[in-house]
Amino acid sequence: MPTPKQTLDWSLAPPGWNWAAQDEDGKWFWYSVPPQLGIGGGVWRAPSRAQQYAHQDAPNSTWYESLHKRPGSSES
Repeated sequence: MPTPKQTLDWSLAPPGWNWAAQDEDGKWFWYSVPPQLGIGGGVWRAPSRAQQYAHQDAPNSTWYESLHKRPGSSES
């Protein structure tokens, strides 16, 4: 799997959206709140208003390890 620096361009994330994660099908999303694992469906879960599509990559069988926090973000 590519490193976050290769796959994520944080300059494209909405301001204040400090998390990103990839679903099993390869879709990346930006999150304004920390998402939770949705083990049953191979996806990360957050309220719909707190997630935004980022881009598509290859499917990722270790999607549950893909959560990244915006570099330099002080939010937890």
